Amino acid sequence: MSGGLRAALASDRFVVTAEIGPPRDADPDAIARKAAALRGWVDAANVTDNQGASVRMSSLAGSVLVQRAGVDPVMQLTCRDRNRIALQSDLIGAAALGIRNVLLLTGDHPTLGDHPDAKPVFDLDGVQLVWTARTLRDDGTLLSGKPLATRPSWLIGTVENPFAPPAALRARRLAKKVAAGAEFVQTQYVFDVAAFAGWVARLREEGVTERCAVIAGVGPIRSLRMLAFLTGSVPGVHVPAELERRLRGVPEHRVAEEGLNACVETIQALVEIPGVRGVHLMVFGHDDEVPDIVRRAGIRPAVAALQEGRQ
Repeated sequence: MSGGLRAALASDRFVVTAEIGPPRDADPDAIARKAAALRGWVDAANVTDNQGASVRMSSLAGSVLVQRAGVDPVMQLTCRDRNRIALQSDLIGAAALGIRNVLLLTGDHPTLGDHPDAKPVFDLDGVQLVWTARTLRDDGTLLSGKPLATRPSWLIGTVENPFAPPAALRARRLAKKVAAGAEFVQTQYVFDVAAFAGWVARLREEGVTERCAVIAGVGPIRSLRMLAFLTGSVPGVHVPAELERRLRGVPEHRVAEEGLNACVETIQALVEIPGVRGVHLMVFGHDDEVPDIVRRAGIRPAVAALQEGRQ
């Protein structure tokens, strides 16, 4: 875990992050197994916060377990389930436990999850939570104005969907989050590289890429069912017609392989876009694929050689 995400970004090299979904029970080994598959291949791993508004092990507990397993965690924290008291408490607790990165977002509505009758909180939104974290860290004060004797020191992250409507305002929306204190951003899936490059160009014009590391979300489309879900049910995800034809043009048993090939090609294209600092791999339950994707994309050759030498 030496260095982690902060050091990787400071080095100006292309970074890699991935995602770990905590289990639906109290099994710590489930986290350890996922972290083991990623260790040495990513600079950090997000630990999701009750993803999809469904109950799982807490992101704080999961982050501590990921850290113990030798991977730098990025603790996700949503506004859905907590008021400003609980949000600040969890942020301070994360700092006390040595969590070095936080990713702050509004969160899915409870109606989308396994407790649809749960009362949503949303005392703050994602932008306000970013500002709150920066206030705790840089000003050393709570939102109440009371001082902190020991300040946290995390790297503050946010999320953005470059293609969600109104797309024309998305660059400016991220600029507001950066003004609030975001230092890195992870995006929704990128399949349309040309459109994404245009969005990053607008970020450069706004001066955002000088203050915030843009980490593009990528992942393989493994089946035609997944393709239909992404194109029909996930707002702001745009799969170009060329990629859709490519996936539909191979036998069904080869769709996963073709989707993996396309993912690798996307990463290689993203490396060439000025202002893109890395990729966030979303492989959901296929953590063992991360080393192969990283190796084939050629973005971490030194790590790949090290891992292969140990085998």
